[in-house]
Amino acid sequence: KQCLYSIGDNHSFLTSNRDPVDKMIGYLTTLFSPTSPEAGYDLSIAGGAEGARLSHSHSKQFYYVLQSLTLWRELAHDMFRLWCLSEDDLLSPDNRYELRDTGQGLQRVQGANRVAKAMRNILHTTQQEVGQWIGSSVVHLGDNNVPNALIFIDKYTQVASILNPIVCVLQRLPQLCKDPNVAEYIHKAYGGVDKLRKDILLDFFRSAFDGSGADNF
Repeated sequence: KQCLYSIGDNHSFLTSNRDPVDKMIGYLTTLFSPTSPEAGYDLSIAGGAEGARLSHSHSKQFYYVLQSLTLWRELAHDMFRLWCLSEDDLLSPDNRYELRDTGQGLQRVQGANRVAKAMRNILHTTQQEVGQWIGSSVVHLGDNNVPNALIFIDKYTQVASILNPIVCVLQRLPQLCKDPNVAEYIHKAYGGVDKLRKDILLDFFRSAFDGSGADNF
């Protein structure tokens, strides 16, 4: 009975944490071309413009977004195992920590060898799946960026909180347009549901993956 409950918990977690990533990958790969941008839907970004710290062509940005989403998807899929490994790293009597100011306040800085090994395997799987890799493939654990395994887990469980509201909006647009007043507004202001959906995705795929959250350059 407890095993069935545990399996149910895992399925529930995957539904709320992995599925939104899968849906976002689907939007990217079906609504945007990796090589030939549709007029008005160029994913390219330029460092210094609109807060971006990276400079990518449309194609490079497409694959950069795809590799990020794919990595998030693989991490969400394996999160229960990573969580167990994190607890082993955090509680190991042979794995001491130090309190250190990392620039984000006083943190418990501690290595996480078990999680790091699993993460490298997941990263390798992701690289093989997407066929190429753009940018750094360094796994940050036990340093100023990701001080310990608990911060690692917290970092990647935030992904669903970011993606779910966007996915919900995109999915509910047709239902909202059953109201003739809303439908008229969306048509006049945005040119229809399909165009509005792509406008939202264009902004997200450009602004959420522009390097502006990094502090290492």
